[in-house]
Amino acid sequence: MTKKEKVKFVIKTLEDLYPEIDIPLDHKDPYTLLIAVLLSAQSTDKGVNKITPLLFAKADNPYDMIKLSVDEIRNIIRPVGLSPMKSKGIYGLSKILIEKFNGKVPNDINELEKLPSVGHKTASVVVSQAFGTPAFPVDTHIHRLMYRWGFSNGKSVKITEKDAKRLFPKQLWNKLHIQIILYGRNFSPARGWNLKNDIIMLNIGRKSILKKLSYK
Repeated sequence: MTKKEKVKFVIKTLEDLYPEIDIPLDHKDPYTLLIAVLLSAQSTDKGVNKITPLLFAKADNPYDMIKLSVDEIRNIIRPVGLSPMKSKGIYGLSKILIEKFNGKVPNDINELEKLPSVGHKTASVVVSQAFGTPAFPVDTHIHRLMYRWGFSNGKSVKITEKDAKRLFPKQLWNKLHIQIILYGRNFSPARGWNLKNDIIMLNIGRKSILKKLSYK
């Protein structure tokens, strides 16, 4: 199977498995999505979805958010981890949104990356899922699977993102990155991985892994 054939197989398999997708993080607009994605760093979507209703009940827009103190924000979001850094980031970016963007989240990845505690992945998720701008956010699942599938060398998420954008059609990026995340969680986890349950790896996997499996 050529790499081009592998890419087509991956796209078809993911579309068959996940024809309809929902963004895993609960939100209602670009601002609440931005906050939810920021909170998801080194946390789970499930954990974030338990906390955001409590936070958004007090402040679901930047104007109300800066009425809270950093300590108040921190106390609410503490269960998701990294609360000192995240609370300062939430307060700081909310203030900047008001001062520079009239309280609106910009649809510009470069402007988003300038906000406190907003990295490239967070900015990519926001522009892709809130505004429909083609982007390919790379999380640990995508980074792991692109390497397992032989589509990237696994040396850095920056390289993985570049490879993903080169291999997959641009019009599919926004849906495909979520499909890959869902697949990683369901069929190809980092721990407890069973090659026999990994549909894609069984079909396009590295020959050395498949050969090793045949010896068992």
